[in-house]
Amino acid sequence: MNQNINELSIEFLPNDFEFVDSASKQDEQEVYVKLSNFSQFLNKFKKNKGSIFGLICIIMIIIMALIGPHLNEYGYNDQTIGHELMAPRIPGLEKLGIFDGTQVMETSTARIEINKYEQNPSNQNVYYWFGSDVLGRDIFTRTWEGTRISLYIALVAVVVDIIFGMSYGLISGYFGGKVDMVMQRILEIINGIPNLVIVTLLIIVLKPGLLSITIAIALTGWIGMSRVARAQMLKLKNQEFVLAAKTLGASPWQLIFKEILPNIFAQLIIMSMFSIPNAIFTEAFLAFIGIGIPMPLASLGSLISDAFKSFLTAPYMIIPPVLVLALTMLSFNLLADGLRDSLDPTMKEV
Repeated sequence: MNQNINELSIEFLPNDFEFVDSASKQDEQEVYVKLSNFSQFLNKFKKNKGSIFGLICIIMIIIMALIGPHLNEYGYNDQTIGHELMAPRIPGLEKLGIFDGTQVMETSTARIEINKYEQNPSNQNVYYWFGSDVLGRDIFTRTWEGTRISLYIALVAVVVDIIFGMSYGLISGYFGGKVDMVMQRILEIINGIPNLVIVTLLIIVLKPGLLSITIAIALTGWIGMSRVARAQMLKLKNQEFVLAAKTLGASPWQLIFKEILPNIFAQLIIMSMFSIPNAIFTEAFLAFIGIGIPMPLASLGSLISDAFKSFLTAPYMIIPPVLVLALTMLSFNLLADGLRDSLDPTMKEV
């Protein structure tokens, strides 16, 4: 029996075992290193391809709005006699047979191709990248000039949401009772008045222009934000950390803006981003129906309105402002969706 055990014994050699080095221990520890909140946000944000696309588009639109009107020699209100309704012509691409200034005119009897650049020898070195309008103004310059108005409206919407809508909702939700009842009834009255009526009344009192549009957005654009802020306040105001701060003698304003606000600021930023496309569309709609930015200023809505009148004869006029407006609104929506998923995934269920 002992002989069989000895025959089955295992002999260990010196190379059968290796010491674990410090490098492998370090690698094992790095797997469990906790990432910071900002690093977690970046990792989640990078995985959302749509939000990355939206952010890149917004950056490009902002850059073009800043430098676009200065890329050629035309001003946004420069009218050139003889350059009316000229089709897009881009240097380099004209040699490929595209964007060479040729436009097709449909008549009752035939289909005619016209190139106004070639008809006049003095226009051989003239280029309108997006074409010209009925008054001989450069659509490229006016499109990016109008984009500035849309970005300004977006900035106004964010500022109004963050400053007024957020404060109104937090105060209403925290104090509750009669204060909340009165503030919510005022909000319902304001929300019950259509935006078009408010803008029309402002135009009667004020002159049509950017100021009246700004005031109209400031009067009604914060309602959605205030409701979200109030709902978050009702959710958190009875939490343990708020009761602890109240026990230590914190004032109501300290509880609202120092204890509760930092915990819901991400959700409020997300809501403000979602309000931007709505504000941009409101300005474009008001300009389209003729009660927006007055001439000779240009906004994307007024450009679409002017181009719509000449859609049958010069359809190229409406394409640039429509594409820029649609891309701007889509980009802000995609960016807001990515921020929601990265900062607060539970908002998807709301």
